[in-house]
Amino acid sequence: MFLDSIALTRTHACMAEPGRIVVVGRPSCPLDDVLPYLAMLPNVITFDPAGHMLMLRRDRGWITLLSREVQITNVADVAEGLQLFAALVDAINATWANRQALVAASGHRRAARPLDVWSLLPQTNCGQCGEATCMAFAFALLQNGRSLAECPPLAADGAYATRRAALEAML
Repeated sequence: MFLDSIALTRTHACMAEPGRIVVVGRPSCPLDDVLPYLAMLPNVITFDPAGHMLMLRRDRGWITLLSREVQITNVADVAEGLQLFAALVDAINATWANRQALVAASGHRRAARPLDVWSLLPQTNCGQCGEATCMAFAFALLQNGRSLAECPPLAADGAYATRRAALEAML
């Protein structure tokens, strides 16, 4: 086991969602050694190995892991925050236990941005996906509101096969 617990140190109001809080905790040991493995998870927003910082997207907010601090945004109350800390401890320990089968991130990582996705789309603004533009479709893809299969030109035209593969890897 890598991590015993994350102790709640404080809470404060969540600026993005009135009535909700941010929980801040201290891990029982520094997270430096596990962060590169966690950085390969699909919900990573950014990983900065030099700053020992990893930010993950969650259903309703963000999780930020620093060497000696954890922050979770958009939490209903302290009880939910403690449950999230416990689940995070389990996830960190599972990642650490399986690290031999994982590839650790060796450099800075960041999530795809709308322009990254848009640059690989057909850019025809045909509307066949249900969105007005390819840029709107790129945003919807990043927000998990659409799937690549909903872009008929991307799915049907073999000329876009390389772009589709890149988008599948990115998303």
